[in-house]
Amino acid sequence: MVIDGRFELRERLGSGGMGTVWRALDLALEREVALKEVRLAETDMSALDPKLARMLRERVMREARALARVDHPNVVTIHHIVDSSEMPHPWLVMELVRGKSLQDRLEEGPLSPAEGAAVGRGVLAALRAAHEAGICHRDVKPGNVLLRMDGTPVLTDFGIAVLDEASRVTATGGLVGSPEYIAPERLHGTEGDPASDLWSLGMLLYVAVEGRNPVRRPTPAATLAAVMTAQIPPAHRAGPLAPVLQALLVRDPAARPTPDQLDRMLAHAAGSSATSFPDSTPAPFPAPPPPGTDPGSSGSFPGTFPPPMRITGPAAPPPPRRRARTAATAVIILAIGVVAAVLTTIAIAVPRMMDALDRAAAGSPGTTHTDDTRKSTGNASGTKKGDAAPKTLLTPAAVRDVIKKFEQASGSKRFAEFTVYEERASADAPVAGRRAAFDNYTYEKGADAAIRSRPSVAITTGDAKVDLDIFNWDALPALLNRAARTLKVPKPTNRYVIVSAAWTFNGDKPTMMIHFTDEYDGGYLAVNTQGKVISTHPADS
Repeated sequence: MVIDGRFELRERLGSGGMGTVWRALDLALEREVALKEVRLAETDMSALDPKLARMLRERVMREARALARVDHPNVVTIHHIVDSSEMPHPWLVMELVRGKSLQDRLEEGPLSPAEGAAVGRGVLAALRAAHEAGICHRDVKPGNVLLRMDGTPVLTDFGIAVLDEASRVTATGGLVGSPEYIAPERLHGTEGDPASDLWSLGMLLYVAVEGRNPVRRPTPAATLAAVMTAQIPPAHRAGPLAPVLQALLVRDPAARPTPDQLDRMLAHAAGSSATSFPDSTPAPFPAPPPPGTDPGSSGSFPGTFPPPMRITGPAAPPPPRRRARTAATAVIILAIGVVAAVLTTIAIAVPRMMDALDRAAAGSPGTTHTDDTRKSTGNASGTKKGDAAPKTLLTPAAVRDVIKKFEQASGSKRFAEFTVYEERASADAPVAGRRAAFDNYTYEKGADAAIRSRPSVAITTGDAKVDLDIFNWDALPALLNRAARTLKVPKPTNRYVIVSAAWTFNGDKPTMMIHFTDEYDGGYLAVNTQGKVISTHPADS
């Protein structure tokens, strides 16, 4: 098929809420281009009210022409616009970006915080250029970010024809856009605010470094409800990118940072200002308010950070890498109060315990691989005869004991997520009679029982649940030893295990992650239920 007598369609590249993209050959210039068929998905434009169809078409052309004037390396270039009364909808002729999408890249595993910050700066630069031209993207997500061969991010698939009325003109009555990335104010009817794109950017970065979307639920309706009401859980793997996510994922658009502030935050998280993107101005990280003052009154990020609260779930290591930035990081942590203090809780590794784990994994004399309490000083459970509690929860016997306590407290044998640190643990158990509803339970080392902490807001696996007994916990000592050898964290200050009922990068199967972190960085092993390592993500990888 040839469009406008010039563009020969060769291959369908993809489709979305705003049409279909094709690889095509420009017969006049003999070059490959991308051709976008601009129309609302599953909608027969000819069946629309003529007045509404004309309004949609005019909006398409107005925004397409404005976008065509945006000359920016992080924005896909529009070469030509095909618009004819003989065609049911317009076509956009764009540059063909050779590479893969960020979504494709994430299927290989999450990004490091530095990689995520670099991608974030590129996407932010693209958004700034579009916003200055009066265009809001409205659908920022990994699938709409292409990565050139050199890794430069390119924002594409702008929601050109998305009007305030778009949610009322689709054939199904659905909302155009991706529910998991839509800003909450858009669901309340506020359109055209550039800050909405920043929320979507924050959600993109969260997914990029965490490997999961914090508002994803089993159905679109439940997802939209979560966007509007659910608390965004702390990121476990964001490290220096965590303050960026906290600043962006607030429901008040006015409380989100300005583009200049955000670019400085991303530059700080990236760890260097050497890699710059157009229209980005690396500068020192903005000073937070003095300790003891309200962050919302500082004038830097009003309302950015949540009020102090008791966090009972997993902490979120690691902070920035380089020692030169430690002082600035400490000031930031003080500024955001109790939340950051808890999120960066440090568990001190005991050398004797590490030696014991080494001996246990190697099967040295004085150790056995059973669940019984060991009598030897150097045993795998880290206990001595007469000890009231194990020295660490990260042993097969201690983990199984914690699981039993969670089962007794919750009345369930299946959990959505289970996290074990050396001195504490938490689990999300389903609420009886409530689909996709979970309660969070916590346990402190040496306690008699687990306690119900609060309704869980951290569930990102829909209603997926797993029996924790299916995991090969006897493999834990060897896995910890392997993590010590391969994760490139020479002196870990924090070691912990996360079990997810459904992990995106393991085909949504139950997966265990063994994390080692220090004050600069961290890495983890992904492990299947049999105790086999399926992927390794060392620090600085």
